[in-house]
Amino acid sequence: MGGLAAAAGPTFGGLLVDWLNWRALFFINVPFCVFTLIVGNRILHESKDPNASKSVDMIGTALGFPGVALVTLAITQSSEWGWGDDRTMIALALGLVLLALFVQRCRTVSNPLLDLSLFKLPFVVASNISGLFFSVGFLGMWLLNTQWIQAIWEYSPTRSGLATAPGPIMAAVLAAPMGRLAVKWGHARVLLLGSVLLSFGTFMLTITMTPTPNYLGDYLPWMIITGAGVGCSISTLSSSANAFLPPSRFAMGSALNTTARQIGSALGAALAASLAAPAMVNFAMSQKTGTELTEGMLSSFYNAWRFMAAVYLFAGIIMIVLFRKPTEEQMAAANEVEFVD
Repeated sequence: MGGLAAAAGPTFGGLLVDWLNWRALFFINVPFCVFTLIVGNRILHESKDPNASKSVDMIGTALGFPGVALVTLAITQSSEWGWGDDRTMIALALGLVLLALFVQRCRTVSNPLLDLSLFKLPFVVASNISGLFFSVGFLGMWLLNTQWIQAIWEYSPTRSGLATAPGPIMAAVLAAPMGRLAVKWGHARVLLLGSVLLSFGTFMLTITMTPTPNYLGDYLPWMIITGAGVGCSISTLSSSANAFLPPSRFAMGSALNTTARQIGSALGAALAASLAAPAMVNFAMSQKTGTELTEGMLSSFYNAWRFMAAVYLFAGIIMIVLFRKPTEEQMAAANEVEFVD
């Protein structure tokens, strides 16, 4: 379902931007959220941890939420403000301090918002580190692709969404069977396969893409290959976070993995914007002066794609190296409730 949503998202998003304006992208979430709440309430079965506290750690919430928000703000705005800007440094520093206090809070209360004992399990560590780096590459690649075909190739938002759709469609087709294969063949192996496909497809964009539009020859083949890589990776990453957890810990494991991937997404978008910024400046100058745009003027764009290709590969290597089924001793240690005075 996630792959299908990714396929439909760019297309419907492009239509909304063309027909209405970019603000409509925020309102479109409302009916889908309402639908999800209604249907989910009827068909989803809740699992509970019998040992979990019935109260929520509000102090931990007050530390963790703004901490993540401030770090994300610093990352996403760094391309506009600059890393040396006071606003970036203050937001980053405050965010890190709040997150440090949040971790300390989770170590000392009986009902922590984040169960730190999960980090004693190697597969949890591997899936979260890999998920973070995968999201850096994923958001970075898609942002770069969209900027290129809309700015350099001058595609409309609708045409851009349609041009991008084959990749997510391929991901939607492969996501379910790859998820089943991960259970039989191993999560790390399937994710490595996805990472290699994503890395290869992204790197090939640096070889084939030119200022002259050639969708069928230069762009579409690599969208299909990267889409296959996403199909191997998305469901595998989601299931790997809870691969060996008891049902009572699924919610915590899933929430931890989602948070890691959201932070990675913010970092990927910021890095892509920063790395491609010189090329976009050159593009704007060529438009203003009427000079011909050359591949050399877009070198920072190619470097950004190379960087994302390397990040994808690193995500797969992390899983191969670190992902392991936990021993009975590790599971026992993770299930122990330990608090520091």
